[in-house]
Amino acid sequence: QSELARRLTADGYPVPQSHISRMNDAVRYLLPAIPTLLYGGLGRHQVDRLAVLRKACERTWERRALGRPLTVDFASLFQDVLSQFDTQPEGFSPQRVQDELVGQMAELLEADYDTLALEVDDSESRQRALTSEPAAPNPATPVAPAAPAITPQLPPAAPTPRDTSPVAPPAETPSAPPAAAPNARDGQRDERLQGHIVTPAPTTERLQSIQRMVADQLGDKLPDFEADALRAIPVQVGGLFPISDVWYIEPGLDVPDRLRVHIAQFAREIAGEAAVGDHIEASDGGIGFVCVTPAVGQAKALPAFARAMLTLLHALSTAPAPATGLDSARLADDLGPLLHGHGGLVTRLSDAGLVKLFRLLRLARRLLDLEAGVASQDS
Repeated sequence: QSELARRLTADGYPVPQSHISRMNDAVRYLLPAIPTLLYGGLGRHQVDRLAVLRKACERTWERRALGRPLTVDFASLFQDVLSQFDTQPEGFSPQRVQDELVGQMAELLEADYDTLALEVDDSESRQRALTSEPAAPNPATPVAPAAPAITPQLPPAAPTPRDTSPVAPPAETPSAPPAAAPNARDGQRDERLQGHIVTPAPTTERLQSIQRMVADQLGDKLPDFEADALRAIPVQVGGLFPISDVWYIEPGLDVPDRLRVHIAQFAREIAGEAAVGDHIEASDGGIGFVCVTPAVGQAKALPAFARAMLTLLHALSTAPAPATGLDSARLADDLGPLLHGHGGLVTRLSDAGLVKLFRLLRLARRLLDLEAGVASQDS
């Protein structure tokens, strides 16, 4: 890590070794337990807090567990506790993680909760003191007051040029229209860009920076939503797997197992619009999911929108077994209302759901190409 920090600094990208260590800890210890939180844009300070908490609790555990037969190790305990909090970043609280983790440690170690909490807090404080960066902004603070000291001297010097050259104000007026033109163009560009966003995909500058670094290291081109807004299929949709480009498939995703995971999740989210998401189950075969169709009587009790949704997804799943309770012959009649609604917003797939359907089809085609041994020319 020290060598990596040195080389990054030499290449003009100074990254402290402590940051690299925290990134390594996040990928190694946090990502397996809270992928939704991290990909949802959990803040850097909260990630740092979790990394410090894990290290502090691990040291306390090792010190207290020495020579004692325990049924669980700390790594498994930490993963089990942390995975319970894999929700959206808005509702996440590191303090709740600490309370739950220390509570379970106290139970397993047969120790007093308050005593353990004090030990963990003390270990956290020492670790922060050791890994904190030196306060560099201090020398910059005296410079700030120096700037206002110069400004009062400017007004006395200004009256002399104003009196001698009264023609200056008319000369400035022609420059106003050119300044307004770029602003108008920027406004039009922003308006067009916002028109391509169906639902915003949650991200952070830190996450984007990490993605760029990984792409540069692997020699890949990371899709830029703003730059590609006039190419390909420019959309942006949030969800468990946010979509910023319908067509582009990241190298890490371009394997059958990962494709199936994404396809099954998109199918579940699409079916969720008709409140039948629980009828979608992940599968290790096919394109990644199967429809658990209801019995004939239960299927007839479903709304037409829900039946059409399940029928479409069952047809896409390429499942060989017939769908009991669903009439596949009616798909031709139901497909039009399902996709464009005949003007009725209630009985059609939402814009976000339509984008997910496009993405599902793209990933399914790529999956079938990979399993057939075909190198898709358009990938």
